[in-house]
Amino acid sequence: MLAAAQAKYHAGALDAALELLVVAGAGPLDALRAAQVEHLRGQIAFDQQRGTAAPRLLLSAARLLDPLDASLAREAHLEALMAAIWAGDLGRPGGVREAAEAALAAPPAPDPPRAADVLLDAFALRFTHGYAAAAPALTRALELLLALDSSPSEARRWLWLVGARSASTLIAVELWDFESWQALTAGQVQAARDAGAFVRLQFALTYLARAHLLAGELAAAAELLDEDQLIADATGNPPVAIDAMMLAAWRGRELEAAEVIEATVEKATARGFGMLVDFADHASAVLYNGLGRHDAARDAARRAFERDQLGFGPFSAPELAEAASRTGDAALVRAALEWLSERTRVIPTEWALGIQARLRALLSEGQSAERLYCESIDRLGRARVRAELARSHLLYGEWLRRQNRRVDAREQLRTAHGMLDTMGMEAFAERARRELVATGETVRKRVRQAVGTRADEAGGDALTAQEAQVARLAYEGLSNPEISTRLFISPRTVQYHLRKVFTKLDISSRGQLHRVLPGDPDHPATLDR
Repeated sequence: MLAAAQAKYHAGALDAALELLVVAGAGPLDALRAAQVEHLRGQIAFDQQRGTAAPRLLLSAARLLDPLDASLAREAHLEALMAAIWAGDLGRPGGVREAAEAALAAPPAPDPPRAADVLLDAFALRFTHGYAAAAPALTRALELLLALDSSPSEARRWLWLVGARSASTLIAVELWDFESWQALTAGQVQAARDAGAFVRLQFALTYLARAHLLAGELAAAAELLDEDQLIADATGNPPVAIDAMMLAAWRGRELEAAEVIEATVEKATARGFGMLVDFADHASAVLYNGLGRHDAARDAARRAFERDQLGFGPFSAPELAEAASRTGDAALVRAALEWLSERTRVIPTEWALGIQARLRALLSEGQSAERLYCESIDRLGRARVRAELARSHLLYGEWLRRQNRRVDAREQLRTAHGMLDTMGMEAFAERARRELVATGETVRKRVRQAVGTRADEAGGDALTAQEAQVARLAYEGLSNPEISTRLFISPRTVQYHLRKVFTKLDISSRGQLHRVLPGDPDHPATLDR
């Protein structure tokens, strides 16, 4: 019965798996089987986003496994620690510290250690001894994670570890390594697709969407979030949907973002998922920095920054520093810089050093400030975090204008405006446009259409979300069976949607999709995301 429950869990049928576990737990169980039942209950609780229950169940399972199976025990400890991180204080005050201390007391790792073993030790050190003490182990764990790409069977096994899925993304962010973040999350998506692991795929999609947002690829992030929703509709499990909130914030759409942020906080409180509150505060900080409401951005960013959650500092520190500098709170800017300097002393990546240079520029004047802004732009340009690069151009241009260097300011502001507008970061682009106007330059304000397909221009019906998704995948060259697998619908449904697409867009074949689905965001036929 336990094996049947595990099979249902791997297939994403979480409620069915729980029902089978009730039956499995009713019979006589030996110690190992009882621990495995508890472990699976905890994994299901995590995937169902029950933040209060998941850490408790997983830590209980880990302790039951300690004397029985060292390898399984260490995996369960990693999952318990990551579940506690996700729950935060909403799960139980002190829960992360308790899970970290339990991890340090777990059975020793095998020789040679697995990626999960190194991760467990690294994260336990992070929460008990601090960042600098954990950095070497974090770096080694990341190296082992990247090596899994050459071992498909091991990569697939990695999917089933709740802690491993979360940790593989968080560790790359903790180390300010954007390329590894992209590689790991893209690998998770592909492995989940190959395994047909629906719930795993949902989490992997949202992790990858976050990377696209930082790269300034908002349209790509939106497509991944559409897929998350489609899987949720097909399986009956909730969408992860964290990045729907982040997407709205980066776009700067206040009413839409505020509504999702409020709903996310309510969901986090109800389910005991404290990390969702961190996401909500970060989204608020991005939203209000873009809109120029820096006092609100400062307050939201400070809440996230002071909690110092794993994997959040690279996002909260820049938002806090920018908002604090605009509200005259130099002490907060220095606090963010001091926090970041502790990281760059042991992890001097281009991303981290580029943000550090920007924070120093915010505290500097004259030639020193200019040199630091230029350093930030140079380093971030090599780090592929294009959203942050565009914002450094914007801040540099704003600083130049306030120095009455209008010609120099225009160059930076034009670059910032072009990048931000193309990315779809509407509020930041508008901020750059206003600054350009203040230099005496005329900049037309873009009017974005609600949907923007050729069907709208002809007065016809707009594409639905699923029709748009089918059209994009067909445009990318996927066959009907491949699209049906990707979207969890039948090939017949794919064909039905394509016929609707062809009718609405006034075309007759796949080969004509390039005419109505170009990549240029200014093209009137481009689907608005």
